[in-house]
Amino acid sequence: MPTCDGAWSLLHWNEQRATEEADAMGGQWKRGMAYGVLVAALAGGAAGCSDGSGTASDVASDVASRAASAAASVGGRVTDAASSAASRASSAVASATAAAEQKLNGVKDGVNAKDEVKLSAPTTDGGRTTTRITVDNTADATKSFAVQVNFTDGGGNLLDTVVVTVSDVAAGKSGTATARSNRTLSGEVKTEIGTALRY
Repeated sequence: MPTCDGAWSLLHWNEQRATEEADAMGGQWKRGMAYGVLVAALAGGAAGCSDGSGTASDVASDVASRAASAAASVGGRVTDAASSAASRASSAVASATAAAEQKLNGVKDGVNAKDEVKLSAPTTDGGRTTTRITVDNTADATKSFAVQVNFTDGGGNLLDTVVVTVSDVAAGKSGTATARSNRTLSGEVKTEIGTALRY
């Protein structure tokens, strides 16, 4: 069991480490909270000593209070980091969606061609998620295609979206292009065709 002086020193050290860990690890809350648990454990160790100005119970109570404060600080920082990350992701999706809509709105005399477009299984290239687009021009003249590719998570929630142009595909021929996410996407990522226009 640590001495009284040792308990206070170890408490202060762990308070500092808990704060640093929360700043460094952000959303990985388990490691940060582990320090809060360790600090809290010191309350039990302090129960058997006195700092000379109060009873052992007073010392334990003070340590427990400071331990709770440290744990709350860690939790607050992790919550703030998670909230900030979610806000940035939401903003990125909104920006990508607006850009995709603007590009699609610029297509003149486009007709629905989703049945003429296929996507490969998504892969990762340089940290970005990619998928290969294949279009089949069933028209009797050379056409171009504007294909909106949506990147979603396992639950179908939109993570990102891009519009890719496959230009000048000859009549009866196929054309290919690669859709690449605007940013790095984590976790399970799926791709789907949002809109496909032939023009």
